[in-house]
Amino acid sequence: MAISSQEAMELEKKYGANNYAPIPVVLSKGEGVFVWDIEGKRYYDFLSAYSAVNQGHVHPRILKVMIEQASKLTLTSRAFYSDQLGLAEKMLCETFGFERAILMNTGAEGNETAIKLARKWGYEKKGIPANEAIIVGVEKNFHGRTTTIISASTDPVATTNFGPFMPGFEIVPYNDLKALEEVLKNPNVAGLWLEPIQGEAGVYVPEDGYLKAAQELCKKHNVLFMVDEVQTGVGRTGKLLASDYDEITPDMVILGKAISGGFYPVSAVLTSSEVMDVFNPGEHGSTYGGNPLGCAVMMEALTVLKEEKMMENAFRLGEIFRQKMSDLCEKTDLLTGVRGKGLLNALLVNDTEESSTATQICYKLKDHGLLAKPTHGNIIRFAPPLVITEEQLNECVDIITEVVLNFSN
Repeated sequence: MAISSQEAMELEKKYGANNYAPIPVVLSKGEGVFVWDIEGKRYYDFLSAYSAVNQGHVHPRILKVMIEQASKLTLTSRAFYSDQLGLAEKMLCETFGFERAILMNTGAEGNETAIKLARKWGYEKKGIPANEAIIVGVEKNFHGRTTTIISASTDPVATTNFGPFMPGFEIVPYNDLKALEEVLKNPNVAGLWLEPIQGEAGVYVPEDGYLKAAQELCKKHNVLFMVDEVQTGVGRTGKLLASDYDEITPDMVILGKAISGGFYPVSAVLTSSEVMDVFNPGEHGSTYGGNPLGCAVMMEALTVLKEEKMMENAFRLGEIFRQKMSDLCEKTDLLTGVRGKGLLNALLVNDTEESSTATQICYKLKDHGLLAKPTHGNIIRFAPPLVITEEQLNECVDIITEVVLNFSN
């Protein structure tokens, strides 16, 4: 049934939940770096479904594999083996350099799985007394929306009126090694849990060497280093993992989003055999986790990322984008700076977090054919698909420049 954009938005408002504040555009088609609304207007996508569509919209190779697998077998549950899961686990381990993998569906599920693994490891391997394990998180984190995960959040929007909260979390400032070392002295700490770049906090990048030093502190105190790469992994920052910039291999990595190219929800936790083997049959699982369709899609999504050199493209174009945005910042008092790695970047607006300035700029960008979304009232995240070309990037820079230099509330 054909409907208008206005009708689609009204249907969501009437029958859905008021848990998002979307930019007022109704999308009906995507290809590569572009999306189209119902009325046929084309836009550059500079959000990439929060980095789930790194490989571009409706990548033809991934689509072909998805159709082929969907015509044969989609779901078995884990009550039986499938011919796809072992292959997918092997590919994940070999691609990212780990011994073992466990597949779930969403980033939140991946993080929940990591928490359970770390706690159980803490009791059975480290010798933490029963029910006293602590997971250390950092301020302004974002790992998902489950009640367990928001128990570690410092964002009042995520926590207000959703309690009571789960105990067992200690929170320290991000990018603060002194505070981290102090909390890790507690022998009941099982894991340190953080993002290598805080995406939802505004693409906040820690100091060079922070992750490496944090890992060394974890080793010193026999604590698992758990890195959430759901948004930052799979080439987004110009490397396979954002933690690769510090040349480390964490004890545990959580992946999601782009490992399936935006076609199907797949997440994974990668770790060592020592850690993974604390799970026994019946202790953790998911009906859809590791299903044949998701596995086949994931393997092709990772293959095209590598074969089409998307990481290298993200690294090179990210350098160009940040330089051009830095040049723009020098031309106006509206902006205070740009930060990021690869094609995960943020433009900082000269206003308060409580303002609507960044949102209003995004509305203007939409009118000029570019879709982006603020992370706070004064930060705009820019994360186009990694298939974007330099010519397309320059066209988008021109759009951003025109909107910013002519912006008025």
